[in-house]
Amino acid sequence: MRYTISGKHLDVGDALTSHVKSELGETIEKYSQRPTDAAVVFSKDAHQFLCDALVHLSSGLTVQAKGHDTEIYAAFEAAREKMDKQLRRYKRRLKDHHKDRAAPVEYAAADSYVLPADEDEWEAQDDAGLQPIIIAEMETRVPTLSVGDAVMQLELAGTPLLVFRNEKHGGVNVVHRRDDGNIGWIDPRNIK
Repeated sequence: MRYTISGKHLDVGDALTSHVKSELGETIEKYSQRPTDAAVVFSKDAHQFLCDALVHLSSGLTVQAKGHDTEIYAAFEAAREKMDKQLRRYKRRLKDHHKDRAAPVEYAAADSYVLPADEDEWEAQDDAGLQPIIIAEMETRVPTLSVGDAVMQLELAGTPLLVFRNEKHGGVNVVHRRDDGNIGWIDPRNIK
């Protein structure tokens, strides 16, 4: 497994790097035999250290966890414990997922745009008949998954929304976390 361990405005020493590699490797190996790479980023916010850990599995799924504490090692341990809990919760489904899927998850390219959040700016552009200003334009990947795998990926990545291509019919679908804590599924193909 490839590791990328870095710090934002922090010097990550050799001791912390070796600790992260051994502990994270042990956690991942317990649940998944095929991790490809891991990225761990440490940062500091006021008096707390933040740790953001992201692990890509060879099946195409991504596991993400964040931790914070007043000490850097404790911040990493908090993130590792969250990741351990996520993987433990989905262990059976991860194993079943590997058996059913002969090839890794397929990804298609898609454009992603970031628009300004300021409503006054939008209204001024609307009055002038102009298109909204695009702040950022980037390419993102859209995976081809079953609905169950998409919900699992949403939970593992800790994101509020996941756009995916449905394995059954190839259409674009969305799963999202609702305000009431439940998961919503949008399948435009079924709208009459």
